[in-house]
This record gives sequence, structure tokens and C-alpha cells, in this order.
Amino acid sequence: MNIACRFLPLSARAAIALAAALVTAASSAAELATVTVQAAVDGGWTSADAVVEAVRDTTVSSQVAGAVVFLAVRAGDRVQAGQELARIDARAASQAAAASAAQAEAARTNALIAGKELERQRRLFEKRYISQAALDRSQAQFDAAQAQVRAQQAQAHAAQAQSSHYVVRAPYAGVVGEVPVSLGDMAAPGRTLVRLYDPRALRITATAPQTLELPSSARSAQAAIELPGRERIAIEARQLQRLPLVDSATHTVQVRADLPAGLEGVVPGTFARLWLPAGNTAAALPAVPASAVVRRAEMTGVYVVDAQGRPRLRQVRLGRAAPGAAGTVQVLSGLRSGERVALDPQAAAQVR
Repeated sequence: MNIACRFLPLSARAAIALAAALVTAASSAAELATVTVQAAVDGGWTSADAVVEAVRDTTVSSQVAGAVVFLAVRAGDRVQAGQELARIDARAASQAAAASAAQAEAARTNALIAGKELERQRRLFEKRYISQAALDRSQAQFDAAQAQVRAQQAQAHAAQAQSSHYVVRAPYAGVVGEVPVSLGDMAAPGRTLVRLYDPRALRITATAPQTLELPSSARSAQAAIELPGRERIAIEARQLQRLPLVDSATHTVQVRADLPAGLEGVVPGTFARLWLPAGNTAAALPAVPASAVVRRAEMTGVYVVDAQGRPRLRQVRLGRAAPGAAGTVQVLSGLRSGERVALDPQAAAQVR
């Protein structure tokens, strides 16, 4: 502003400053790069949110009660089939097993004595020194002693098997996902000691609307699985399995698909997305460059340039990456085809 403007009234100076600002904004708006929104054909695909699961996910629990005296693994460890996972205090069980073994040995001794007595009674019976009733009584005592031996042996085996339950072992080779107990905790039947899963067999379970129709395998239709940070994994339609139950609260169904073996870094609980062909109906959605999107806290929007060339921030709802155009994203709502969007959000904010 020149020196003469200093002696103008306040309203006049404000008008001159406003005019200068409008001129600057107009020149900035004229230089603002924009792009016309075009509809991108989705190609007839529909998606469903999914989660990665292990086909074999086992909760290893204790069959007996006792204090946990040893933990052999931690979360993330790889174990082999039969490897020791935890140990429970088995002193009482060991004493019970020893007592059962001693009782079995006593029963065998009694049976041996009864057998010798039976032989003597038979010789006496042959010489007509005893009656048939005395011989039968001796035979019955021998049979009872033999039955007692079998009973005590079975009890000893049961006590031995019970003592083996105090050592918890892995049912198969896998990865330890969780160890929710510590040394000194009291184990009880049914309480989880270790959670184990097999990383070689993973699948995804997607939640989809009950109206979803799976593609027919006879047409060799393709589906795809999308994992974070990875390219889509193409799968055949016959690999999909729709569970025969519908959730009465959400009216959704679950769809399962097996993941290829050997995927590194994929663990149960990972978010995934299942893409399925949507038939012949193709959805045309507006698409904008990803660089034009503004994210402020929980708001996602773009600067839409109106007929007067002024950028206006508008909230939109984004979809997935637009097919066939790198660096663009689909807009599910808040934008129409033919509207102009500012390519540089920062420059548009300064103009506004």
C-alpha cells in the first residue's frame, strides 16, 4: 500500500486491504490445480470383512488339579508334537501310584499262596483225605485271589496313567499363542494352561449378508483374499465354504476360505478382506486421486471447487482403491461425477 493510503479513512483502508486479498485469492484460485471426478467401474466385485483363523487352534488344559511348578514355553515359541509344555505338582499322585503298585504286589503274593494251597488240596482229594466241598472251597479262594490281582493291577495302571497327566505335552507341532498362567498358579480341570495353533493351516472367516450368493465352481469363477500389506491372493470358487447357519441378530452368514501354506507374518486374528464376483451388475463409483484426500481427526474429505472457483471442504466416505487406475480411490458417498476436486489440499486451504 502506498503512502497516500495512510491518510485515507479507516473504512477506505479496510476496503483496499480486502480488495488486495481478493485479488491474491483469485490469482491463487486461478493457479489451483483441479481434476474432474470420473466414475470408475468396479468390475462387479463385492467385499466382506474377514479375520484370519487357524484350522487347528487348541486350548491345552489340565486334566488334574495341582500347583503349576514348571513352565517350559513362552508365547511365540515353536514346539514339536509331544514336547513338554508345563508340569504340575505330582507328589501326591506319585505316592498314590506307589501305593497302588504295592497293593498289586500284595495281591499277587496272596494269589501265589492260594495256588499252592489249591495244589495241596487236590493231592489230598486224590487220596480221598478231603471231600469235594473242601476242594471246591479251595478253588474258589484261588479264583478270588486271581480276580483281586487283576483288580489291583488295573488300579495301579490307572494311578500310573493319572500321574502322567501332571505333565502337559503338545498334541501337535505348532506355535504357542498364549500362556495365561504363571508359576504357582493352581491348575484345575478345564483351566487353560497353553493356547497352541498350527501355522501351516490357516483360513479366513468372512461375515457377509445372508443374501450373498457364492460363485459357481462350474464357471471357474475366481475370488480373492486381501491381507494388509500384501497383494490379493486369487483363489478358486470351489475353495469357498458357506456355513449353513444365519445369525438371527445380524442376518449375516460366515464364509470360509483356506489360505495358501507358507505365508510369513500372517497370524490368527489378522484382519483380512474377501473379494467375490458380484455377477453382471457393475457399480460405477466416483474416483479421486489419493493425494487429494484430506484427513483431519475422524473427518475424511476433499476440496470441491465450485462454479466461482472457490474450494469448499466436503466430507466424503471412501471405498477401496479404484480398479485400473493407480493412486486413486473410490468415493462411496459425498461426491458426484463431473465435480472438480483440488489436487493439492494444502493449497486449497490457503485459497479458502
